[in-house]
Amino acid sequence: MNALTAVLFCVSAVFALPVLKPHQDTQIPNLALHIYGPSKDGSYSYNYETGNGIQAGEEGKLVKIENGKEDSLHVEGFFSYPDADGKPIALSYVADENGFQPQGEHLPTAPPVPSGILKALEYIALHPEEDTL
Repeated sequence: MNALTAVLFCVSAVFALPVLKPHQDTQIPNLALHIYGPSKDGSYSYNYETGNGIQAGEEGKLVKIENGKEDSLHVEGFFSYPDADGKPIALSYVADENGFQPQGEHLPTAPPVPSGILKALEYIALHPEEDTL
């Protein structure tokens, strides 16, 4: 009985899915496309723009990290697009040995740290000997 219930559930779920129709006559033109690299030193860049308002670009290069012994890929880029209401959404980013660091007005921001917690953190930093058990 459980197997029959599972089969009926799966069949009903398939019939409940919306029918997706492909956009037959909608082709979005590429307005610009520039690709450079990779060059011998490992650097590269690209940027593009489409007819529906999407833009993106990125530059990358190998750099020496702080210890001077290792190379790390340093990337800077951006993308933007209009949301469903036509409002532009833009994001810029850096990606390097410190990770991915995005910036954009639409990204949520953390609330400020309460002053009581800041004071407690300062106290802990000034009194490390009290940290041991």
